[in-house]
Amino acid sequence: MTRTIAASLAMLIGTTALAYGQQQSDNLERLSSFKTTGTTEFTEIEQGGAKAEAISRTLEKIKLPDGFQISLYAIVPDARHMAVGPQGVVTFVGTRKTKVWAVTDRDKDRVADEVKDFAPPLAMAIPNGPCFSPDGMLYIVEQNRVIVYPAAEFFYESPDVAASEVVKQGELIPVEEESYNHTARVCRVGPDGKLYISLGQPFNVPPPEKLELYRQYGIGGIIRINQDGTGREVYTYGVRNSVGHDFNPANGELWFTDNQVDGMGDDIPPGEINRQTEAGQNFGFPWYGGGSVRTEEYKGEEPPDDVIMPAVEMDAHAADLGMTFYTGQQFPAKYRGGIFSAQHGSWNRTTPIGARVMFTAVNEDGTAGETEVFAEGWLDENGEYLGRPVDVAQLRDGSIIVSDDLVGALYRISYE
Repeated sequence: MTRTIAASLAMLIGTTALAYGQQQSDNLERLSSFKTTGTTEFTEIEQGGAKAEAISRTLEKIKLPDGFQISLYAIVPDARHMAVGPQGVVTFVGTRKTKVWAVTDRDKDRVADEVKDFAPPLAMAIPNGPCFSPDGMLYIVEQNRVIVYPAAEFFYESPDVAASEVVKQGELIPVEEESYNHTARVCRVGPDGKLYISLGQPFNVPPPEKLELYRQYGIGGIIRINQDGTGREVYTYGVRNSVGHDFNPANGELWFTDNQVDGMGDDIPPGEINRQTEAGQNFGFPWYGGGSVRTEEYKGEEPPDDVIMPAVEMDAHAADLGMTFYTGQQFPAKYRGGIFSAQHGSWNRTTPIGARVMFTAVNEDGTAGETEVFAEGWLDENGEYLGRPVDVAQLRDGSIIVSDDLVGALYRISYE
């Protein structure tokens, strides 16, 4: 009797999963044909109230340079990487779960009025990485798929949105390489009009038998494709897990953060901000665990002779994630053309470090200048995280917003 019930239950679950998968496929096909799906409901997130007051109290503890202030911009559950719409209408916020949020400041008082889920008819799997093309095409990179949403700033008002697959489900990486680890993707559209996508590799340090496959697919690197999904190539090699990249607007060079090897001690290896000056460069992983520190697993092997060392060595295990070049005019001149980056905070360290926003100056010759702490205070004197910054994005007025996936919020930093 028990076996019969179990078999029936398994069959029911399997049938339900197949039906759900077919429904999702049908929904995507309908949306790509500009047809309705019948979905009418949004998930809306309440703004204000006791939670907003508690977050604002925490923000009173954040230290910033003179003249800067920080405030709560929006309550956004699991907020990860952000894409600000070219028209300044809406900001899309990815998560490591199943939703992307649309954040709107309708009255332009620099506080969001509305946060709701984007494209609710479509199930998403770790839609961490949204990014925009200059002409308003929103790309969302999931664990193993890329979807483009044309005119997202227009269609987001409805549950049904224009959408089509750029990279089909299961074709971004081999399905057998899907993992729960290092699977949060980020993307940018480069000055060449191509879509750049980071592909973290799933291991702390991968075994040798994986290296050829990973090099072929760009796992542990950054790939680029045409915006229609064609012309795939590996642009960047030797990366462990990059969860933030951007292009220097002054010369078009790609810069990216990289999270380095765990388990080597509190103070090594350093985190990285890297500068890439041409296609195909190798940044040293897995022979190097971070900076010039060799990994135990590959210390007996000769590293490639073309390894590029990091432009900036960051504190070990601070978990450098999202980054953006500052192109606004609101902040003082010293910040213009430099990099704001988020440190998520350590887990693999005796004394925690990170949970802050950093600033790295960029010199006129394109090299990195000094790096300094810009905003801190989310890690208190007891070693408790009061927030964990993930990404930094710039609003149209020249202020910046910082996402926090622990608190589930976006913060706005402005200057007067």
